[in-house]
Amino acid sequence: MANIFPKWTNQLPLKVLAGAALVVTALTGGITYYFTPKYTNVGYQPVQPVPFSHAIHADQLGLDCRYCHSYVEKAAHSNVPSTQTCMNCHSQIKQNSPRLALVRESYKSGKPIEWVRIHKAPDYVYFNHSAHVNRGVSCVSCHGKINEMAVVYQDQPQSMSWCLDCHRAPENHLRPLQYITNLNWKPEDIGTTQKQLGQELKDRWGVKPPVTCNGCHR
Repeated sequence: MANIFPKWTNQLPLKVLAGAALVVTALTGGITYYFTPKYTNVGYQPVQPVPFSHAIHADQLGLDCRYCHSYVEKAAHSNVPSTQTCMNCHSQIKQNSPRLALVRESYKSGKPIEWVRIHKAPDYVYFNHSAHVNRGVSCVSCHGKINEMAVVYQDQPQSMSWCLDCHRAPENHLRPLQYITNLNWKPEDIGTTQKQLGQELKDRWGVKPPVTCNGCHR
């Protein structure tokens, strides 16, 4: 009696199992990678065209974040400081430092310094800096202790789940507006806890961050 199925079908179950194993392995690898810091760029620390140290400027010298990033309280996007901002000080301080040669060249030519962007929300995400800063969310909540960084790197994952954690419990991050740019400040400095203070500010300001899709995907 002739065979109903051709001989190659004898290997079909083995091939199906091998294909299923590959698919499961690929899915497992993809999901694992999705939840690693590498996927969310945590630790990303590019080399900048000019070696600027926040540890010196923000910590040792005590410059307020808003001196350089002057639009964080007014605009949806934070601004990178212009060369003019740099030269406000460096026209008199370290005028001939070779480390600042590109700054001086930019000032003379009018061509902006091409800083490498570190923190970037996807194009399909709406994020407003001023809305957060004016409702008690400090720079440190999203950017970490940037005042201690000689070279800036991405400190937090800034993923959707990370954003939602804050939106669902904003009291864990809120602080008085006068301490927004004081990255060393702690609630204990005024004799309270983050939970107590955050809840008080949340109620006083009526903070109700959106947790639905259209809150950030517009």
